[in-house]
Amino acid sequence: MQKRNFALSLCIATAGIASMTTIPSSASAQPAAILNVDLPPQPLATTLKDLAVRYGQTVLASDEVVAGRISSAIKGRYDLEQALRIAIQGTDLSIQSASEGYLIVARQGAGKAADDGEQEAILVTGSRLRGTELATPITVLDSQALLDTGFADLGEVARSLPQSFGGGQNPGIGLNVPGAAGANVGGGSTVNLRGLGSDATLTILNGRRLPYDSAMQGVDISAIPVAAVERMEIVADGASAVYGSDAVGGVVNIILRQDYEGLATRGRVGFAAGGGGQQQLYSVLAGHRWRGGGMFVTYEYGRNSVLTSNERASTRSHPNLTLLPGSRRHAVAAHFHQDLSDRLTIEADALYNTRQSWLSYPINPASDLDVSRVDQSFRSYSLALAGALHYQMGQWELSAAGTYGTGRNDLSAEYAYNNQVLITSDARYANTTKSGEISATGPLFGLPGGDAKAATGFGFRNNGFEIYYATASYLNATPSQSSRYAFAELSLPLISPELAIPLARKLIVSAALRHEDYDGVGHVTTPKLGIIFSPGSALDLKGTWGRSFRAPSFYDRYLAQSSSLYGAARLGGATSSPNATALLLTGGNLDLKPERAKSWSATASFHPEALGGALFEVTYFSTRYFNRVVTPIVLTAQSLSDPLYAAQVITDPSAEALAAAIAVSDRFNNFAAAPYDPANVVAIIDNRNVNAGRQTISGVDGRVAYKRSIGGGTATFDLNATYLSSKQQLAPGLPVETLAGKLFNPPHWRGRASAAWDGGALRLVGAVSYLGGIIDSRAAPVRKVRGMTTVDLGFRYRFDRGAGALDGLEIAVNANNIFNVLPAPIAATLYSDTPYDSTNYSALGRVVSFDVTRKW
Repeated sequence: MQKRNFALSLCIATAGIASMTTIPSSASAQPAAILNVDLPPQPLATTLKDLAVRYGQTVLASDEVVAGRISSAIKGRYDLEQALRIAIQGTDLSIQSASEGYLIVARQGAGKAADDGEQEAILVTGSRLRGTELATPITVLDSQALLDTGFADLGEVARSLPQSFGGGQNPGIGLNVPGAAGANVGGGSTVNLRGLGSDATLTILNGRRLPYDSAMQGVDISAIPVAAVERMEIVADGASAVYGSDAVGGVVNIILRQDYEGLATRGRVGFAAGGGGQQQLYSVLAGHRWRGGGMFVTYEYGRNSVLTSNERASTRSHPNLTLLPGSRRHAVAAHFHQDLSDRLTIEADALYNTRQSWLSYPINPASDLDVSRVDQSFRSYSLALAGALHYQMGQWELSAAGTYGTGRNDLSAEYAYNNQVLITSDARYANTTKSGEISATGPLFGLPGGDAKAATGFGFRNNGFEIYYATASYLNATPSQSSRYAFAELSLPLISPELAIPLARKLIVSAALRHEDYDGVGHVTTPKLGIIFSPGSALDLKGTWGRSFRAPSFYDRYLAQSSSLYGAARLGGATSSPNATALLLTGGNLDLKPERAKSWSATASFHPEALGGALFEVTYFSTRYFNRVVTPIVLTAQSLSDPLYAAQVITDPSAEALAAAIAVSDRFNNFAAAPYDPANVVAIIDNRNVNAGRQTISGVDGRVAYKRSIGGGTATFDLNATYLSSKQQLAPGLPVETLAGKLFNPPHWRGRASAAWDGGALRLVGAVSYLGGIIDSRAAPVRKVRGMTTVDLGFRYRFDRGAGALDGLEIAVNANNIFNVLPAPIAATLYSDTPYDSTNYSALGRVVSFDVTRKW
């Protein structure tokens, strides 16, 4: 590729960049200016040169980054950074500040321009190395893509991802869903990659951990204001070698805006066909940039009304049942950064959220709320604070970071009979997290393909938890746990395009290793290896192998232990003595060890030069998850009759064994017909939590993306689809159960195809989502439950700057599920059962929303 000789060629040579598209600059830096810009969609290199000339500032971009790319149209009054962001919207590019202007780079495999060896600035989710390329595919949703979905919050966005399952901790999960598959606790939303559980997906904010929400060790993603988000990055692959516990299914990183200039307000209302589930969202975003720093703060208010079964024809068979709880929330997010010197930078993030949520359901066969009902309410809040210092020491960056987070969820259930509350049950879950870390990253030595890069560091984390039940004090606990860790990561670029080796354009090998030591649990070491090989410019072959883990949660370990006495016949015992009893042990286990997993993936990424802006990618993934925390006996009524449970049963226990079992329990219950008599106890059944479960998942992810100039604007297309197979064995000797494709588990097939056309002022969007069908095997014959295919449409119009009273105004209308497709019914015998699979499908139906944004 021929090097261009513009005014900055000397600067480029000094930075050591082999080939760049260099954009002319004026002789001296000019003050920031707001100018009228009217540029059509055209080659990105042309747009960048034009902007650099207009504003008299430096804009740098490598030839490889801009090749084949079409910029979005720009029309209005903007400063240079705003114009650049519009030019690259919808791409995988990012803007970084350079010494006298800006640098346009890819989020993977690209870096920041360097003066005097300044460290590259791009940090990709799934790696601690700056400016490196991942061997694992990464899904990136920028702020525009988030708006294009038409959804109200990040929880809805997460549930639309083909790689994420709607089970786990999410609003609307019905009472008939097994606890292992999901539950609605506090109305929060968690990401559940691959259906491995909300506690097996790590959600982080700007690369830092957040406090857990409620008792299920997940993070409420809907607590983060959409207006504060720069982008959302998803790596659906084991990442414990980089981030530690919980990242078995993968990691979701929410990247906040670095700063913002000006003031923007937004209002959104959404209406569902048939009533119920009305949505409201209002936000304000304010920020300012100055030399060497910037900040923003945003406030968001969201509310949605209750959706009941009476409001949908397909669910009226179970009247007066809450399908989607009502909620009201307030959220604040802020970011600040400042250069203290030419080498030292400080940054800080803050997030606060408070939420109220409510639902009700009948508890009588007539489903009459006036006769008897349960009214549940949730009040929660969370606070997260994070700060860091970054020091540039030559080509290395040293960082010291710390976080503090706390969250609390108060739950209340009122049992009303004849409209009078006779019983009230209150509970509370509270979490705290504190952490500190010292890290360093930079180049080690030169290799034929470039500099070897390394990252290393160490830190600590302390988590606290509180379980509180007002009417059952034996369940209460306030445990805490500390852990220490150290990590190292290495990237070795062995071959680069500049070497011109036939059929070997690029070869990068990477490795990561992390060691963690948990108080009371033990230590875990997790490695990960990656390789990227490109035989030519149009094809990348990638592979990963690694181990991941999840430390047992406080709930797994500290759930109160109970010993309950039953008549042996109720637990499957066949005995001639009517007085025979059995002791059933349930609850947590302080001896639990970390869950562990082995994962590998293989990816082929095809991006032909003849189709500039096109990407075809396919990934095979496989995870073996073992030592899962489970209760090994599924049906306690068969504990003594099914030989598969023999390992959990002690027959003819001694009086000493019985006394020991009762002594370690927090509560003894006698559900037998006669008083407790050790002589009559024929068995001890141990169904406490234990490391015994095994789960295997495998499947294929497919991605197609394309962008080109059409009809005076820019058209983009993106297809994301996945096929999933998963199985589970609760304990050795027990049968292997198929999960994927069955009720309350992910379907085999999920996919979402989206398209957009941007003409500058006008943007049109559309999407088709497919959720495959499942089978209900709870009764014979097995019943097939059809899936759902939904269609979304929307448009957005932005008025030009200088348009008088409409200056800075942007309006949007979205219609999600325009054909009002509703979920298929399932068998539901109890009046409180949700009559469809609430982990996979939504009964909300068509939602039309109106969105107005004004930049002041």
